[in-house]
Amino acid sequence: MAAICRFGMRMVPNISDIIAQCRNKKQLVQGPHIAEFEQEFLRVLGGRGRVRAVSTEYGRMALYFILKALNIPAGSEIIVPALTFWVVPEITRVAGLKPVFVDIDPHTFTMDPKAVERAITPNTRAILPTHLYGMSCDMAPIMALARKHNLKVIEDCAHSLGATYNGQPAGTFGDGSFFSFQGFKPLNTYGGGLAWVRDADVAKKVWEFADTEQWPSEKRVEGILRTGWWQHTFIRPRVFTLSLFPIWYVASFTGSKPEEKLWESVRRLDPLPPHYRGKFSNVQAVIGLAGLKRLPEFIERTRRHAKVYDEMHGDVPGVTVPRVPEGRNHVYYQYCPYVPDYLDLVKRCIRRGVDVAPMHVDHCTTLELFDWKGTASLGAAKATTAVQMPVYESLSDAEIERIGRLVRKQAQQAPRR
Repeated sequence: MAAICRFGMRMVPNISDIIAQCRNKKQLVQGPHIAEFEQEFLRVLGGRGRVRAVSTEYGRMALYFILKALNIPAGSEIIVPALTFWVVPEITRVAGLKPVFVDIDPHTFTMDPKAVERAITPNTRAILPTHLYGMSCDMAPIMALARKHNLKVIEDCAHSLGATYNGQPAGTFGDGSFFSFQGFKPLNTYGGGLAWVRDADVAKKVWEFADTEQWPSEKRVEGILRTGWWQHTFIRPRVFTLSLFPIWYVASFTGSKPEEKLWESVRRLDPLPPHYRGKFSNVQAVIGLAGLKRLPEFIERTRRHAKVYDEMHGDVPGVTVPRVPEGRNHVYYQYCPYVPDYLDLVKRCIRRGVDVAPMHVDHCTTLELFDWKGTASLGAAKATTAVQMPVYESLSDAEIERIGRLVRKQAQQAPRR
């Protein structure tokens, strides 16, 4: 049987036609659909009044522009979760702030409000909750703390487009939020990002920062599209089986981690790398518009897959399926259960053709980059023992059943300690 990759890309069925139409109209780079995409994104988030959305070259640049536009004094503290992509706290540092790490709830993988409260000092100016793996943080106590201490809140929504908290979309609680449209994200436009901003004056500054960026060349946009095509091709089961999977298979015996070569190296980002700079292109906006129309369908299918996994694994000793507290929904950007002897289970699943892996976000307080001397993050340490199972919507029902049966069997056979 074909091997199954842990990652999937949400592809609209007519994407080749979309690209061809933009190319024929000479609208790959600039065009009317960028503003249309921003307005439609606002509508999806229930935007009203003076709220604005601004598209950017990267989600991380949306964060950078929001932080600069808020005019937070240099050296101020910003509270970030210990479990997040390393680029997020590094961008706060590039913007002149001091990231202060707080622990997460290991059951939800999201920022612990009690840890946030303990971390607030007279120098704290902002909180940056990450809605991880497709589920919102516990926003009510976080927003209460922000109001009490007059703190800004910037939400990291790279994983969570479509998630809600008490019926309200993630990303619409604070002063601003940022979204990523990288190929494996909930909305795929082959890269790019967006800033959601509540205050009109701050939004104007974010727009001005984004507007000073240079338009990409047509050659660069064609390169973005080509890279996206190759990414999608390599993770399709038949191609993945013959391309990347043999490397994964060998690595399961050698202990190496070849997937790390696919990710950006952990390093300082000041000055910002040149490839971070630029504007979001028109063809990506058109792809985004098509993706937004299908977003409910995509989410519904991943939720259905997650429900199958919940039912297959909920009674297996040593397995803890993802917890979804009352009032929150989950869009399952990733499905991450705890399993017995997780490293051994990962190896055994890979050797049987299913790319299960330890979760791939960063335990930032352990990274040399940040040289963290503060409180240990035990919840984040626990979270690093969860595994990521393929859950994306393009998987067939038969493939989901196959993955679920395999993980169930391997978990049942794991040695008890």
